[in-house]
Amino acid sequence: MPIPDFQQCMRPLLSSLKDGEVHHFNEAYEDVCKHFDVSDDEKRQLLPSGKQTVVKNRCGWARTYMKKAGLLLDPKRSHVQITEHGLQVLKDQPEYFNVKYLKEISPEFVEFHKAKPKVVSTEQQLNESEDATDPLERLENAHLEIQSSLTSELLQLVKDQDPIFLENLVVQLMHAMGYGGWSKESGETTQYTADGGVDGFINDDPLGLDTIYLQAKRYTDNAIGRPDLQAFVGALEMKRARKGVFITTSRFSKDALDYIEMIEKKVVLIDGEKLASLMVEHNLGVATKETYRVKAIDTDFFDDV
Repeated sequence: MPIPDFQQCMRPLLSSLKDGEVHHFNEAYEDVCKHFDVSDDEKRQLLPSGKQTVVKNRCGWARTYMKKAGLLLDPKRSHVQITEHGLQVLKDQPEYFNVKYLKEISPEFVEFHKAKPKVVSTEQQLNESEDATDPLERLENAHLEIQSSLTSELLQLVKDQDPIFLENLVVQLMHAMGYGGWSKESGETTQYTADGGVDGFINDDPLGLDTIYLQAKRYTDNAIGRPDLQAFVGALEMKRARKGVFITTSRFSKDALDYIEMIEKKVVLIDGEKLASLMVEHNLGVATKETYRVKAIDTDFFDDV
């Protein structure tokens, strides 16, 4: 079965505390994993941010919501304990319960859960109350959706430009990524010099002892094939170069990918999707519209008091 959502985690988490004793949260978390037969691979699965596992995040939100509803409490750091209200819920609600049920049994939880911006409609609030995704996952998924839309639009804009724009772009991108960072003049395009087989270069050291050569192909649909890469590798050989980066706005064929694995020279391939992602990551052609900070309790602050 799929990894349980945070609402599904609620009752098993509460049930693991039914003896009334204080338990470390990790004990309750492991009980939930056993209840749903969560595999080791599923337990290692990370949120899009890569900072926390999916299962532990969902158990954490289940704990937060039940704490706000008065079903459990945190007697000390990283520990949980069921309340009398929680014990009564286990008797009254032997099956699965969710956010809707918490609203029915706890006025305090209603106040907590309706603390939303005024611009959110009543219909949206009702839909969110039934959403099986916890708040952090909703935020991260929304960010991924925005990023996906941004990279798609950005790639299309690059495709709409002339080939010279792309050749200049790849040099700017290499600089933005830190290559040739010792000097702004460490790299340039070669389109005006007809420097056969390459479109630009980056001198990765002041003396030019280690040079990275660049090739850029602005294709809309056609894939870059093995002949294109063989021509580029031949150009590198003529320059006695060991490193190259081949960037395209389209994609690479399987033959091209297989060929690169066979050769001795180090050639990095960047397709259209990766190009747009790198532009976003290194703030090239994009600007930050808004920043949201997600804060959490600093438990060390309270431990030191």
